[in-house]
Amino acid sequence: MSPTSPANPGCPTRRLTTAQALVAFLARQYTERDGRRQRLISATWGIFGHGNVAGIGQALVEAGGDRSGGGGKGGAGNGAAHRMPYLQGRNEQAMVHAAVGYARQSGRLSAHAVTTSIGPGATNLVTGAALATINRLPVLLLPGDTFATRPADPVLQQLEVEYAGDVSVNDCLRPVSRYFDRITRPEALIPAALQAMRVLADPAGTGAVTLALPQDVQAEAYDWPEEFFAERDWHVRRPAPDAHELEAAVRAVRSARRPLIVAGGGIRHSAAEETLAAFTAATRIPVASTQAGKGALRHDHPADVGGIGHTGTATADELARTADLVIGIGTRFSDFTTASGTLFANPAVRFLHLNITGFDAHKLAALPLVADARVGLEALTAALAGRGYRVDPAYETEYTGAKEAWEERVEASFATPDPTARPTQTQVLGLLDALVTEDDILINAAGSLPGDLHKLWRTRSRDQYHVEYGYSCMGYEIPAAIGVLLAAEARTPPRPVWALVGDGTYLMNPTEIVTAVQENLPLKLVVLQNHGYASIGGLSDSVGAERFGTAYRHRDADGGFTGPPLPVDLAANAASLGMRVLRATTVDDLRTALSEAREAGGPTCVYVETETPDTVSGPPPAQAWWDVPVAETASRPAAVKAREEYDRQVAARRRHL
Repeated sequence: MSPTSPANPGCPTRRLTTAQALVAFLARQYTERDGRRQRLISATWGIFGHGNVAGIGQALVEAGGDRSGGGGKGGAGNGAAHRMPYLQGRNEQAMVHAAVGYARQSGRLSAHAVTTSIGPGATNLVTGAALATINRLPVLLLPGDTFATRPADPVLQQLEVEYAGDVSVNDCLRPVSRYFDRITRPEALIPAALQAMRVLADPAGTGAVTLALPQDVQAEAYDWPEEFFAERDWHVRRPAPDAHELEAAVRAVRSARRPLIVAGGGIRHSAAEETLAAFTAATRIPVASTQAGKGALRHDHPADVGGIGHTGTATADELARTADLVIGIGTRFSDFTTASGTLFANPAVRFLHLNITGFDAHKLAALPLVADARVGLEALTAALAGRGYRVDPAYETEYTGAKEAWEERVEASFATPDPTARPTQTQVLGLLDALVTEDDILINAAGSLPGDLHKLWRTRSRDQYHVEYGYSCMGYEIPAAIGVLLAAEARTPPRPVWALVGDGTYLMNPTEIVTAVQENLPLKLVVLQNHGYASIGGLSDSVGAERFGTAYRHRDADGGFTGPPLPVDLAANAASLGMRVLRATTVDDLRTALSEAREAGGPTCVYVETETPDTVSGPPPAQAWWDVPVAETASRPAAVKAREEYDRQVAARRRHL
C-alpha cells in the first residue's frame, strides 16, 4: 500500500529527491495551442559541478538523460514518453543561447532547461537570461545554490554578504528573470514549479525563469503527492481585442491616408503571417519589419518594403517619415526601429499598437489594441471588410516603385564583377542569397552583419531570418544554431542552418562547435575574417573615437594598435574543435565552398577573408539616425566635427504625445 501525502490525505505519494521530483515533473508538462500539443520542457542542457552533479545530474541519469532513450527504473518512474533528454554544453552562457534558439524555432511552444553548478557556472547564465527575457523567449534556468542548511559557512564559491545571510550570486539573475524563486525546502518546489510553468507558457509574460536550487535540498528526499506528476497541459492563450479598442482602431485606420505597418517578432510568435498577408491584400497597407519581424511577409510580396529604422531600407524609412498612422504589430519599438525618436517625422503622425502586452501596446502614446497578433489582425480585417477601406492607388504605386528602386541597390551590393577577387561582406551575402531556398535558416546577432542583412537579405520563409537584435549578443550565433537544428531535426533531409559570424564574434564564443560535432549536427558556419570589430570601428569613426581599440593588430612603436594584423588562424581553430573547414580566398572559391557546405551532412565551416568595400560595391549607408552621444567637449578635430553632426541630428528628435 502506497504512503499518502500529509498535505493531501488519501493521495498516494512517491519518495524522491527534490531534483528527481523536479525532473519527473518537467517531463510531464505540455503546452497546447490551436489543437497542437507538445512538451513544454523537451530537454535539459547541463554542465555539472559540485553544486548540481549529485542532485540534478543524478536525477537526469534516472530520467533517461541520453537522447537515444533508456532511463532508470523505479526512482522517477519514467517511460520513454517521460524521459528527460540531456544535452552537454561547454559554456553556461552558450547553453542558454542554444535553449533560446530552440524556443524561437519552436514558436515559443517548447523550451529547454539549463542546469549549472554554483558560483561561476550560475553567474555565466546572466547574459543568456537577459537575452531571453528581452526577446520574450522562454528558458528554464536551474542553477545550483549554496546550502540551505548552512552546515559550513562559507562553502566553496559562496558569496558572503555582511548585511544579508540569504543572498547568493544567483540573486544576479533576479532582474533578468520573469520569475525567480529559491527552493529552500523540498515541499516549496510544488508551488514554485507550477508558477515557473505558468510564466514559461504565458505569451505576454514569458522569458527566463529561474529556480535556484541549494545543493543540499536537491539531494533531500520527500514524499511527493502522485498528482504532482500527472501530465499537465498549459494552454497558450490567444486573447481577443476589447470591442472599444477595436472600434477605435478601425476609426484610426479608416482616417489614415499614408498608413504604414511595422511588423515585429510578435507576428512570428503568434504564427500570424498568413493573417497579415490577408490584411494587406484587403487594405494594401505597406509592411516594414523590425529585425525580429523580418519574414512576416516574403521579400517578394508586393506590400513588403523591407527593414525599418537605422538598419532599414530607404523605401521603408521614407514611408515612415511621411506616415500619418503607424500600425505596430508585435513590436517593442526599440531605438533602432524609431531611429532614436527621429524617424516618424510627420507632425500629424499617430500610432496604433496591436500587442499582446499592454506595456508595449501603449508605447508612443498609441491607441492600444491589446490582443494576440493573429486574433487581433483577424478582428481588424473583419471590422474593416464591410467599410470599404483601401489605400489610395497612388500611394500603392509610390511604395511599389520605391521598392523596385531599392532592389536595384541590393543587386549592386551583391554583384561580383571579378570572380578572382577577394569578396566583400555584402558579396558573401549575395552568393548565399543565390544559393539558398525557403528551407534555409540564417542566424546572426551582432556586428556589421545585422545591418547588412536587415537592409539587403531577401527572406523567403517565415522562419528563415533569425537575427537576435533585442540584446545584440556576440557569441549567440553558434549555440543558437544548435538549438534551431535540434528544433528542426525531425525533417529529412534536415534544414540547412547557417550561423554567420565575424572574427570578433567567433573569438567570443566558439566552444559549442564541440557540441555540434558531438551531436553530429549539420551546422553550416560561415566565418568572415576582417581583423577586428567592423561595426564598432565604423561607429567609432562616426563619433570621433577614430577607430580606437577596434582593430585586431599588433602594437606599434607608439603603443597603439596599428601594426600588422594578428596571425590568428580561425579556420585552424575551428578544425581543431572538430569541424570540417573549407577555406575560400576568391569569389569563385566561396561560391563553391558555400554550395559544398550546404550539402554537407556534418558540421562544416566556410572561412573567408573579406575585402573592405568601396562606396560603390559596399552596402547602402544607414538610412536613418541612431543616437550614440558624442563627447560634448574635445580637443581632437574628429570628435569636434562629430559633435556638430550629433547636435544637428538630435535636434530632430521628438516625443510622441
